[in-house]
Amino acid sequence: MIYEVGIAGKTFRVDLVRNGDSWICKLDGQEVPLNVAATQAGTLSLLIEGKSYEAKQEVTSAESNVVIDNQRFAAVVKDPRSLQSRKATDSGSHGPQKLKAPMPGKVVRIMVAVGDEVEAGQAVIVIEAMKMQNEMKSPKKGLLKKLSVAEGAAVEAGQVLAEVE
Repeated sequence: MIYEVGIAGKTFRVDLVRNGDSWICKLDGQEVPLNVAATQAGTLSLLIEGKSYEAKQEVTSAESNVVIDNQRFAAVVKDPRSLQSRKATDSGSHGPQKLKAPMPGKVVRIMVAVGDEVEAGQAVIVIEAMKMQNEMKSPKKGLLKKLSVAEGAAVEAGQVLAEVE
């Protein structure tokens, strides 16, 4: 899973990959040794490079905060795979928009053909990653101008899959 996390006006890229019972975490491309255990609802016990932290999430209608060892940080977490996050970061619907793979995986199905009309949020490609199938959806309404992958192809995170004009 890839997240964009904004704290104190700075944005970080957090990559989380399940590895058996644990997680592998990369912060802006740097692997961070991390052990996580849920201690109660909304509270995590973190062990990072041998140091223990307690992390809680506070969400109100006005803001979202992360509290780590009684220090409060305003935080914004975006999942680039979600249509809502893509709409929020969309600079406009003019010009071609690229559909990119949010994670490495394998293309298992292509739902539309080049030249087809697509709606914003319509499934275009299905990628299998970690035994789960994820629909990659059109970033806007328009014409599918280009497909850059074929069924069965392996893809990397950030790779352009298709273009909608």
